[in-house]
Amino acid sequence: MTLCLAVADHFEPFWARAEEATARARLRAWEQGLPRLVAGLTDSRGRTPCHDFFYPLEDYRPWVLDRLAALRQQGLGEVEVHLHHHGESAAELEDMLLGYVQKLHQRHGLLAKDPRTGRVTYGFIHGNWALDNSRPDGQWCGRNDELSILARTGCYADFTLPSAPSPTQTQTINAIYYATDDPQRPKSHDRGRPAAVGRPPDGDLLLVQGVLALDWGRRKWGCLPRLEASELSGKTPPAPRRVPLWLRFAPSVQGAEQVRFLKLSCHGAPEKNQDALLGAPARRTLEHLCRVYNDGRRYRLLFMSCREMVQAIHALERGEGLPW
Repeated sequence: MTLCLAVADHFEPFWARAEEATARARLRAWEQGLPRLVAGLTDSRGRTPCHDFFYPLEDYRPWVLDRLAALRQQGLGEVEVHLHHHGESAAELEDMLLGYVQKLHQRHGLLAKDPRTGRVTYGFIHGNWALDNSRPDGQWCGRNDELSILARTGCYADFTLPSAPSPTQTQTINAIYYATDDPQRPKSHDRGRPAAVGRPPDGDLLLVQGVLALDWGRRKWGCLPRLEASELSGKTPPAPRRVPLWLRFAPSVQGAEQVRFLKLSCHGAPEKNQDALLGAPARRTLEHLCRVYNDGRRYRLLFMSCREMVQAIHALERGEGLPW
């Protein structure tokens, strides 16, 4: 089995309306801590762990993106698009996304162009998990046609889910699938068509979900299983004991079940999460992954960015196998 691992960070250094000094300190913690965290750890191709920063459009500061771009230059991760919004018209939302994408690419050297079309493309995480107006109260989005807007502006995949226990959670779980937008209704991604070997992309948007499962090894009040939502935080720190459940439920492309795609998520900027994500819990878990799940016989481990994960998914769809 091949395990493809990516980390999608809802990276918000201005979280909780932080002052600039606080945001600078949060970013500095990652500039100093991330190289230490991954030092000496490699996968089957000799690559170190990758950490992707999905940075909010509404918090754009040139100095933040310049420093994230420097982390990218060190091979530590990519930068993608995160957005909290509500109430814009379709044209306004489209202009916002296109403007941000061009700024990231032209001013900061981030994102990449589709080699077939020459268009700048981006990965996406929706703020408050409210993708395609999926909250029952219609808050924190407001666009039933959001999947179409993302597709028109160059989004290569969405990485928002899972979101349980939020009502934005889809009926589809533990899946890599394509959703077709219904502009007249919210939550068009509630169901979709799975990615499969030999079947071309079908729909408006590819969604790559993280693991959602019941963890009977961690019980609430001694009886009820806790929720495993592949989130890394101070309350749910990374741990070797979580890996078997991740591996069991990590999605795959239909027809290529020997390759599992594990997308973990986090909110890395707040201080309450930094020890778990940059300290001993994360280091122990990465060491465990490298030792147990990269033996070259039963398991093969691949650290990758979210963009590379989608490239691997498409390669499997074409029947080509992994590009690495």
